[in-house]
Amino acid sequence: LSERELGSDIVIWPIQFTAAGNNLEELYEAIDVNTKNIREFLSGKGIDKEEISFATPSITDKSAQQYGNQAKAEFRYTAVQTLTVYSKDIDSVRKVMGQLSELGKKGIVFTGGNYQSQTEYLFTRLNEIKPEMIEEATRKAREVAEKFASDSKSTLGKIRKATQGQFSINARDKNNPHIKKVRVVSTVEYYLSD
Repeated sequence: LSERELGSDIVIWPIQFTAAGNNLEELYEAIDVNTKNIREFLSGKGIDKEEISFATPSITDKSAQQYGNQAKAEFRYTAVQTLTVYSKDIDSVRKVMGQLSELGKKGIVFTGGNYQSQTEYLFTRLNEIKPEMIEEATRKAREVAEKFASDSKSTLGKIRKATQGQFSINARDKNNPHIKKVRVVSTVEYYLSD
């Protein structure tokens, strides 16, 4: 077994907001204003403009829906817009995440908690640490085997069979998804002689 706790090296932060109205043209204008305000806010906090992208807004026309409650909705149109920050500067982005509520004062309604708006943290340096971790797992397997042989008053022989498990990369815990636990298990069988 070899385990390491390492920081992620890429963050993907989707920022999703909603808007509603009865006039489609005004709704698109509101989306444009909110998108501009969010981009300016992020840039003002040090996030590079090249790290910010946005998708086409998703518009729902409630009067065109053929299902659900037939009661008249307060607003005919609802829109969802997503801006995405893709950055290698994890610490700066995490700092800005805590300040996003400042934009709520400008009337921007953020959506959260759904799958599309979850922040992702990626660890992409596995190939850099893989040889060292395999070596450590193999060395630890031998140490355990030597202890087992010693306890049973046997002599440890050559390797009979060895398998390396898959590497796993998971969040250390749910409160620190930017810290990754990288793990590999090597299984090594040795010959023992009395």
